[in-house]
Amino acid sequence: MKIAVIGGGAAGLMVISTLIEKKINAEIYLFEKNDVLGKKVSISGGGRCNVTTGITDKKELLLNYIRGNKFLIPALLAFSPEEVMNWFQGNGVPLKIEKDLRVFPKSDIGNDVVNLFYKIFKKSSRVKLHILEAVKELRFFNEQFTIVTNEKEYDFDLVVITSGGNAYKHTGSTGDGYDFAKACGHTITSLGPSLNSFEAEEDWIKRLSGLSFPNAKLTFTLNGGKKKEVVGPVLFTHFGISGPAVFALSAHLAFSEISKLSPMKIKLNPSAVDHFDSYERKLMALILNNGARQIINTLSELLPKSFVEELLTMANVSKDKKSAEVSKNERNRICNLLSSGIEVTLISRRKGDEFVTAGGVCLSEVNNKTMQSKLNFNLYLAGEVLDIDGLTGGFNLQSAWATGRLAGINIAKRIGRN
Repeated sequence: MKIAVIGGGAAGLMVISTLIEKKINAEIYLFEKNDVLGKKVSISGGGRCNVTTGITDKKELLLNYIRGNKFLIPALLAFSPEEVMNWFQGNGVPLKIEKDLRVFPKSDIGNDVVNLFYKIFKKSSRVKLHILEAVKELRFFNEQFTIVTNEKEYDFDLVVITSGGNAYKHTGSTGDGYDFAKACGHTITSLGPSLNSFEAEEDWIKRLSGLSFPNAKLTFTLNGGKKKEVVGPVLFTHFGISGPAVFALSAHLAFSEISKLSPMKIKLNPSAVDHFDSYERKLMALILNNGARQIINTLSELLPKSFVEELLTMANVSKDKKSAEVSKNERNRICNLLSSGIEVTLISRRKGDEFVTAGGVCLSEVNNKTMQSKLNFNLYLAGEVLDIDGLTGGFNLQSAWATGRLAGINIAKRIGRN
């Protein structure tokens, strides 16, 4: 039997590793358009590869998937974050869990994760790597697949589509897998960008480029009128806002129109835990102890000075005013801005910045217990090509490993061992 895996990203790498591990009686062909495997895997997490998450509670884990969380349950039960960590460490890649529960190689080198798969593949004579060989067309006729590449045509008994989405196109994720799935009768949902930064209209944000708040809160309203909030680090940039909380925001807004003609208003709170009363208490205590100091210097004990300067301008309070001379109304304006949130106007997504595609192959057309197509018994799908996407923090790699593992296990059960 001949099996083709289209795409050498996380899901495809795990499918093949599982088939090797199960010692299946088949030849396995991997088609990858790039000159290396796992290009997107190696650069995730800032080049350190955020392998998975340290979250072990299943309910909490599922909350981090904006789309496809129910579909993922069998895959995550079969290959949980703990089992993913055990698998990598058992294969010679030591891992570490950081304070924010992201999981990285101890070496902090993303290529260590990808190189593991090269080592596994070299141990099997049945794996045929077709690097720099892009699949151009997938056809199915008379119970057999034909794959047309930039070099030749091949016939296969089974095909696994693991070619990712259409985000981060420079890594090879150009949406080809959607065309291959459609050629086999599958439906592709609406597609949108996720895990991206935003350009903002306000100049004060750009003046604060490089400043960050480690535990900020972003509040926004979805198209249907439902109010949502996300919490986490927010970074001000020369174009707008970025950081983990902003990426989470983008996941919720993946299908919202955001442009100069259709801007999106959100509220930014520098601290997710502080409210009006707590800000007022802190501010009053600072003023009582620093009455003769300028208010900009007093407030700078609570917040970064560059931000305080912009905050006082928004609150219409002179930065040169002595702290003891700040009126109750002025204090209220400051505390209201900090607690109710400062309005930020999003005018566009940072083009080419998105790391994940929201949307994909319709999940109702795929068996979530096997990753087998319900429309074609000889087709399997795994990874980002499916309508699954999670927040930043290792969740998207986790779903790719898990769905790839489940596809590999079920293909192995079907084919049998040597």
